[in-house]
Amino acid sequence: MTRADTRTGGREAAGGVIDGGGALAVGNPATPTAEGFRWVKLSDFARLESGHTPSRRQDSYWNGGIPWVGIRDATGNHGRVISETVQNISQEGLDNSSARLLPEGTVCLSRTASVGYVVIMGAPMATSQDFVNWVCGPNISASYLRYVLVAEQQTVRRFAHGSTHQTVYYPEAKAFHVCLPDRKEQRAIAEVLGALDDKIALNERITDMSLGLGRSVFRQATQVSGIETTVGDLATLQYGKALPAPLRRPGSVPVFGCTGQVGFHDTTLTQSAHPVVGRKGANAGHVSWLSEPGWIIDTAFYAMPKQQGISNEVLYFVLDAAGISTLTADSAVPGVNRDVALRHRIRTPALGRLEELASRAETFLATCQQKARENRTLADLRDTLLPQLVTGKLRVKDATRVVEEAV
Repeated sequence: MTRADTRTGGREAAGGVIDGGGALAVGNPATPTAEGFRWVKLSDFARLESGHTPSRRQDSYWNGGIPWVGIRDATGNHGRVISETVQNISQEGLDNSSARLLPEGTVCLSRTASVGYVVIMGAPMATSQDFVNWVCGPNISASYLRYVLVAEQQTVRRFAHGSTHQTVYYPEAKAFHVCLPDRKEQRAIAEVLGALDDKIALNERITDMSLGLGRSVFRQATQVSGIETTVGDLATLQYGKALPAPLRRPGSVPVFGCTGQVGFHDTTLTQSAHPVVGRKGANAGHVSWLSEPGWIIDTAFYAMPKQQGISNEVLYFVLDAAGISTLTADSAVPGVNRDVALRHRIRTPALGRLEELASRAETFLATCQQKARENRTLADLRDTLLPQLVTGKLRVKDATRVVEEAV
């Protein structure tokens, strides 16, 4: 057991109890647990550490090679081990701030801005003050703690306070209690869930490889038989239609926005597959692939070929290489003007060559879609098993059979 003290300073742990979903609580809920599980105070098993942001007015504090975990790292890698970060700081920045270099395996939980996102450090790193960080002792597995916090993401958000910016304060974090089995059971649970996550990660690598091959083929074709043209010579850009999340009905129709798929609905807006181009938001100009009839919301355009003989699959790779993200207007909410995008000059393979590339483009994108469908099934299975395993309602031997069939 590690020391029960923390390295955050400030107020003492909160009193009272706030129940969670069965594996996490503020205070000791003293509720019955499954056989082999018990409620423990997390800070008795892991050291709680804070983070900090070095002064941005000092250029020498930044870009020094020390990974620094920020909110974007957490939201983009929820539930994963990370080895790289969007930003990094210098040793000087570390020495002249309250940031701490924490060891590999530290579990980071976002506590403000975007609350409830979890990553594990794959190397020594520092974090911003937006995180509470847990350096695990010998009796608690970092992988297991990561899965508890992922399972209890909505619980963590209920622990937050604030009318404008929700924040989980340190007194609550210091009072975290987890429902914990012994170390052997923790490892077994993490291995079962990790098998699903490993398969998901493998599929994502295959998808990236397939897209990379497709881009390489189109780049080579452009070099051999490229022509100068505009986006508008090859495609039309249609506006999506608003569909707020509360109005989406349960169904299997994919809903796409600026960042790609954002949910499901029961009604289609389009009648076929389309490239989707982000119109406004952080990913304005990003090109994603809608592989079947779906719904595109008003933060995106969907593209249609203007030239006979150009398939939607080919058009995806044309637009992907067009650099539309460079056309975003400099405003509070980045956006792409449709007329500007259509006038944008690009270099692309000649029309006859684009027609010849149709079958290859279809193959590359079919591989991506197959892996995306498989990953949705795997993620659904993981999310079903996760809360049951970390509360002991489902035992590892029973979950193992299900997972072996899936992977």
